Amino acid sequence: MGSALNIGKLFGIQLRLHYSWFIIFVFFTILLVSPHWLSPSWWIIGIITCLLFFASVVAHELAHSLVGRANGIPIKSITLFIFGGVAQMTKEATRPGAEFKMAAAGPACSLAIGGLFFGLFWLFPPDIAEPIATMVYWLAYINVALAIFNLIPGFPLDGGRVLRSFLWQVTGDYQRSTRIATQVGRGVGYLFILGGILIAFLRPFGLDWFSGLWLVFIGWFLENAASASYRQAKWREALFKFTASQVMTSNCPVVPSSATVNQLVQGYIFTGGHHLFLVADEGKLEGILTLQNITSVSNQNRDVTQVKEIMTPINKLKAVRPDQDALSILEQMDENDMNQMPVVSEGRVIGLIARDNLLRFLRIRSVLGI
Repeated sequence: MGSALNIGKLFGIQLRLHYSWFIIFVFFTILLVSPHWLSPSWWIIGIITCLLFFASVVAHELAHSLVGRANGIPIKSITLFIFGGVAQMTKEATRPGAEFKMAAAGPACSLAIGGLFFGLFWLFPPDIAEPIATMVYWLAYINVALAIFNLIPGFPLDGGRVLRSFLWQVTGDYQRSTRIATQVGRGVGYLFILGGILIAFLRPFGLDWFSGLWLVFIGWFLENAASASYRQAKWREALFKFTASQVMTSNCPVVPSSATVNQLVQGYIFTGGHHLFLVADEGKLEGILTLQNITSVSNQNRDVTQVKEIMTPINKLKAVRPDQDALSILEQMDENDMNQMPVVSEGRVIGLIARDNLLRFLRIRSVLGI
């Protein structure tokens, strides 16, 4: 979801538009306009319909987000993409009841919107213009379909999260519940792929090869999303078992704030291979510096740009304790848009934790099969 446009905020939640969303926008517009290619009114209605569908998906994800936030689950952003939308949580639910409420809120919202449009369709007079009737009926149908699709019991769909919350409530084991829900999600993905292949070749009930190809595409997405969700759950479990003192970098060089970026690159990075630095003057910590800070400066300006101009000041950092678990530290980074945090013991900085450290730690464990 990295390639996305920021389009504003609602209720303090960043809304983002992934580039793949434009594919579905164009596809649905063409679907609605055909076979009235030469009618301007149909093109206008088609575009308005897709924009209202866009608003419906935003409402679906906002329902998740607001209910989640009310249950102590911070939501950082909502991204709309080719298959709908996804809310980025900075941490997972801590109770099965909170998971259930957040997961069920989205489909409930879509069903309510679909019911509203169905009601409007039946209330409209019989002689209403065909394009408007088509728009209202299509929005009713697509919102109900969105709710039903999301209720399929395969993680990470809403139905899969409902399933996990139920298993979690019964077993009391979050990891086991996640494993079962993600395996069901993978199974659902494989069923979609198999069904799509059969439709593409056998074409039952008058379905065409494109319908089959689309089902295969959805199945492939679901299987990959379920697998990725399970890997993420395993990584979170791994981080929870380790403390800040075990994953921090404790040999960070100290550099003066007046040093230029070029002096830092030549004297510390090329020769020592360091990528994290404490910035201090006369023993007083002023801030920290990472490779990301350095890459923000162009090559021609590195001789005149001082470290203090690009460092992250100490007053913008949140310190963590040596015994704090690594998972909560990563969640703090996500919630506060931070990439590094100092580890402080008895008022003294004893190390640094960068997001890169945590990711490298997870990669090494994955390679070693731990």
